[in-house]
Amino acid sequence: MRTRVRGWRWRRNPLRRRSDVVEAWTTLLVAVLLLLGAPLAGVLTGWWAHAESRAIAVEQRADRHEVRARVVGRTPDTPASVEGGTRRTSPVTVRWTDQRGTHTAVARVPAGTHTGDTVDVWFDAHGHSVTAPPTESAIWQHTLSMGVAATGGTVAVVLLAHGVVRRVALRHRLDEWDRDWALTEPQWTRRRPA
Repeated sequence: MRTRVRGWRWRRNPLRRRSDVVEAWTTLLVAVLLLLGAPLAGVLTGWWAHAESRAIAVEQRADRHEVRARVVGRTPDTPASVEGGTRRTSPVTVRWTDQRGTHTAVARVPAGTHTGDTVDVWFDAHGHSVTAPPTESAIWQHTLSMGVAATGGTVAVVLLAHGVVRRVALRHRLDEWDRDWALTEPQWTRRRPA
């Protein structure tokens, strides 16, 4: 039968060592950091990432414009596929008309588009083909990814530091036991110290 005394590291007793007290305080600090610090780090990082992503999206929406264009150039004979979570695109000549007249440019269109198809393409202020600005769901995805990564990173650092402190405390505890045994052994075994 095993008896367990709670909080023995906090009470004064002859078996308690300094390394036990250090380990007890470290365990309390780790619990607080894991329950409060890691989620707080995740929330703050997510908040920062959301603000940065929104600012970038607003800037890109101001600089970029979407046009509905007709594909007039020869398209490659590649099948439509998804690669790495994004659709494969190909540079093709497109033409569109707006208030300033008819324009022709090279834009990236989804693979599988054929000559004569109408596509939505994005251009910057200089007339270069660019990607669409991030959508609201992309901003939230980035926010959540950064928050979860920060929380996980904080948990990993706290647990790693706790493991190091426990290892050092164990080494000190064993050294204390060796010193105490060197004093006690001669009395029990009736040998003389060397």
